[in-house]
Amino acid sequence: MAKICVIGTGYVGLVTGTCFADMGHRVTCLDIDKNRISQLNNGVMPIYEPGLQQIVQQNVAAGRLDFTTEYPKALEETEFAFIAVGTPSNENGEADMQYVRNAADSIAKNLDHSIIIVNKSTVPVGTGDWVAEIISEQNHNTPGFCIVSNPEFLREGSAVNDFMEPDRVILGSTDLEAAQKVAELYEALRAPIMITDLRTAEMIKYASNAFLASRISFINEIANICETLGADVREVARGMGMDKRIGPAFLDAGLGWGGSCFPKDVKALAYMAATQGSHPQLLHAVMDINSNQRKNAVKKLEQGLGGLKGKTIGILGLSFKPNTDDTRDAPALDIIQLLMKAGATVKGFDPQAMQAVKEILPEITLCKNPYEVAENADAIMLATEWNEFKSLDFKKIKESMRGAVIVDGRNIWDGNMLRAMGFIYYGIGVPNPK
Repeated sequence: MAKICVIGTGYVGLVTGTCFADMGHRVTCLDIDKNRISQLNNGVMPIYEPGLQQIVQQNVAAGRLDFTTEYPKALEETEFAFIAVGTPSNENGEADMQYVRNAADSIAKNLDHSIIIVNKSTVPVGTGDWVAEIISEQNHNTPGFCIVSNPEFLREGSAVNDFMEPDRVILGSTDLEAAQKVAELYEALRAPIMITDLRTAEMIKYASNAFLASRISFINEIANICETLGADVREVARGMGMDKRIGPAFLDAGLGWGGSCFPKDVKALAYMAATQGSHPQLLHAVMDINSNQRKNAVKKLEQGLGGLKGKTIGILGLSFKPNTDDTRDAPALDIIQLLMKAGATVKGFDPQAMQAVKEILPEITLCKNPYEVAENADAIMLATEWNEFKSLDFKKIKESMRGAVIVDGRNIWDGNMLRAMGFIYYGIGVPNPK
C-alpha cells in the first residue's frame, strides 16, 4: 500500500484522501487552515457530503487517515502528493492559482526524497509544466520528481460514489512510468484508465464541464421557446433523450447550473481561449443563458403577483443542488438578491445550507421547515429539488399562504393538480398563465 499526502481539505481533497485510505493506503490530509484541521481532528466535518463522515471516522480509527497543517510531517516518506486546492475565478474569469502556487512552493521547500506530484485541482492548461518550474526554481537540489495530471470528476452530493465507481480515470504526464504508478492506485476500482500528455488531461476536465453546462443551457433555451409556443419541455427532453446520439442526462430544464465547478470552469476556459486569440462564442452564450434563467424566474413571480415591492416570497432550497451545503453560485442566492432589490421580503429554508446562507445574506428570514416558509407568503419558489420538497402537503401550504403563486423552478410538482387546488402555478418550459 502507498503513502499518500493530499493537500487541501475541500470536498475534492477530503473525498480523495478518505477514499484512498478506505482502499487501504496510508493517507495524510494537509491544510494550512488550522481551524479546519482542528475540526477534522475532533471529528467535526467542515463540509456536508453524504456518507463521507462515516468513512472518515472508520479510517481515522483504523490508523490509515490523519490530518495536519505541517508539510514536513505530511510529506515524510510520501510517495504521492496530490494537490487538491481551490482554483476560484478572478473577476475576468481567470483561475486564481495562488493556492496551487503555495502548495507547489511548500512541497519544494520541504521535499527531501523523490516523489510523484499529482495535480487533482482543476487547473488551466499548462499548469503541470508551471508547477514543475516552480519546484525546480525553489530548490535546485530537489530530489527527482514527476508531475501527473489527474483531474477530478466528483459531483457534490455523490462524490464518494463517484470516486469509488468512476466512469473513467484520466492521467496525463510527460513521464509514462509516473503515470502508470498513479494508475496502480486506481486499479482496484476496475475503471477505464486513460493515459495521455499533461495538457490534454488538463483540457479533458474543462471540455467535460463545458459540455455538460452547455447541455443544461441548451435545454433551458429550448424551455423558454417552449413557453412561447405552448409546448412542454419535459416531454421534449424525454423525446430527445430516447435518441442514442443524445441521451437523457443533463436535459432537465430549470434555474440553471451553479456550484463550485461549472461556473468557474466555463469562465476559465473562455478566458484561456480569449487570451490565445480564440473567440469562444458558444461558451459566452452558455453563460448568458444561465444568468438569464434566474432573471426569468423572478419575472414569473413578478407577473403572478403584479409586482414585487412589499411582497413576501418564500424560497425552498438554498444550496446550488440537493445533498450538499454548498451555496457557491447557487441560483437561489441570485434570485434572492434580485427579489430584495425589487423591494420584496424573502424567507427561505434548506435542509443543509442554512448556516452558509445566514453568513452570506443575513437580511433574509430563515425558517425551520417548508411550512414556515409558506406562512403569510404571497408566493413560494422551489429553487433546489431536495427530496423532502417532492411530497409536500399543499393543502396545508395553501391554507397558510397569503397569496397563491407557486414558481416550480425544477419542475418537480404536478402543475395541473396545484392549479386545481387554486394555485397560480408556473413551471419552467411548460404552458404557463398568460
